[in-house]
Amino acid sequence: MKKITEIITQPEGRRIEFKEELPTNSDLTKTVIAFANDAGGEIFIGIKDNPREITGIDESLLIKYEEQISSSIHDNCSPAIMPEIFFLRHEDKHILVVKIHKGSNPPYYLKAKSIKNGTYIRVGSSNRLADDSIIAGLELNRKNISYDSMPVLKKELEQISLGSFTKQFEEITNEEFNTTVLDKLNLLHTERGVQFPTHALILLSDDKLRSQMFPYAKIECARFKGITPGDFIDQKSIETPLSIQPEQAYQFVLRHISQGSEYEGVYRKDRWEYPVTALREVIRNAVIHRDYSLIGKDIKIAVFDDKIEITSPGKLLPSVDFDNMDAGQSDIRNVALAPVFKKLGIIEQWGNGLKLISENLSDYPEIQMQWTEPGIAFRVSFIKKNYTEQQESEKSSEKMSEKSSPKSSPKSSPKKDEIILGLIKENNKITTEEIAAVLGITKRGTLKIIKKLKEAKKVIHIGPAHGGHWEIIE
Repeated sequence: MKKITEIITQPEGRRIEFKEELPTNSDLTKTVIAFANDAGGEIFIGIKDNPREITGIDESLLIKYEEQISSSIHDNCSPAIMPEIFFLRHEDKHILVVKIHKGSNPPYYLKAKSIKNGTYIRVGSSNRLADDSIIAGLELNRKNISYDSMPVLKKELEQISLGSFTKQFEEITNEEFNTTVLDKLNLLHTERGVQFPTHALILLSDDKLRSQMFPYAKIECARFKGITPGDFIDQKSIETPLSIQPEQAYQFVLRHISQGSEYEGVYRKDRWEYPVTALREVIRNAVIHRDYSLIGKDIKIAVFDDKIEITSPGKLLPSVDFDNMDAGQSDIRNVALAPVFKKLGIIEQWGNGLKLISENLSDYPEIQMQWTEPGIAFRVSFIKKNYTEQQESEKSSEKMSEKSSPKSSPKSSPKKDEIILGLIKENNKITTEEIAAVLGITKRGTLKIIKKLKEAKKVIHIGPAHGGHWEIIE
């Protein structure tokens, strides 16, 4: 356990709560239940929260409080919750700690009320009454069943449209797509000799049933003007099959951030203004780990002048800690979808995502990553640390430039066809989507420029559209 001097510097949140005095039975049991239904947590009694101060408990009351807390939890919580209660001493002050472990038999609730009216979850630093969808999710957790692996009996497997997923699977894996593959990937369910799709397969399909069952299984992307939501410069709703969404969302972000170049010796090194590897991993995680049982919630990606925010429905998995990204964490919410994403190369290696984020961030000291839980959702923000100072500096530089050379004309930028040729020289396997992202134009516009380059016999493409390569004709 951390030292008390370290603990008191932490904010109240998902796993920690501070109380100056012994809380009422109602407040105590709601917090205990919320911790047990989520990631577990600790209640520190004898520490004032605002302002944070160790006030302590009278030593003569410690045993009495311990017995009172044990009795209250036993009498009011169901199923049974076994707390750890112990004492800490800081200088001459005593602190009582109630530690609750993540429960293995959720949902936990108040005995005096029903599961529907007495189940609490932890949202940020507060306790919230769980709704029906959250309770259903907790019950599935108890049975060790993931929502995405459950069967859909509305349509038989042979009636489901899987065109896009079939094409993507065969192009990437070079394997034949058939029911044997679906069975190995746990994407189908057989009942009385009839094969049915799972929730996961519906999410991966082109079928109309996907939009009927999961109208919010989409990503809403927006590039806002300024630093707050409001007027937007660009907007895109990504409603394609699930395995295609991460790349489309990633390309939207690339289209709205800048890329510069610097030289190390004779070699040119491109550098985006944000850590794009970290962005890509967070977007992938948002898709693969979101809670698809939640109704009325979609993934949101917001690009502002000073930050990028990626928000995914569902609470952060209990075992995942963004404050310890090098630990190789690999908890999975959607156990049917995750192996598919790995098979398609969207997930590279179990437990490697947070480490990749951490390593990429180390190359961007000017960017701060923050994570929060706004309601029943998880948000990761990439924030420019010195945005205000940078803006003032740029404005000052522009004014100085205007004064010193008022009649000077701006330097002309390289033509788009020249940029494309340069990109191909550096990477002859670059995709049209990646070129479009660098140019900041649509894929259609990029294809028009490439067509002219082909007609001028400056470039040719050899091999299939996916997996081939470019060659520049000298």
